[in-house]
Amino acid sequence: MSRPWLAIAALLGASGIAFGAGGAHALRSWMAPEYVATFETGVRYHLLHAAALLALALAGERLPIAWPAALFALGTLLFSGSLYALALGAPSRLGLVTPVGGVALLLGWLALLRLCLARR
Repeated sequence: MSRPWLAIAALLGASGIAFGAGGAHALRSWMAPEYVATFETGVRYHLLHAAALLALALAGERLPIAWPAALFALGTLLFSGSLYALALGAPSRLGLVTPVGGVALLLGWLALLRLCLARR
């Protein structure tokens, strides 16, 4: 197990739940429907990658997980974080960050694939 990545996974999981609950209860009443959908997309990717990072952290003693783990953490911050900010009214130019986060998430999955193929 890789304790730092486990701690980051726990933080991402907890914050994903907090954002999801806040979005479902507090924000929905004043947020336009298209922004609610944007926010929910951020929460979905946030929690999915918290779980993926948790799985990586648990495999950390057997596998060198630094690259996929770092890319998942960075991608979640950039992708979900920019969607949260946009849904809450940030300037639309912040949307340029969203695909950068998406690419980081994709690269994290590809780094995990490479790791798996190298271990065969």
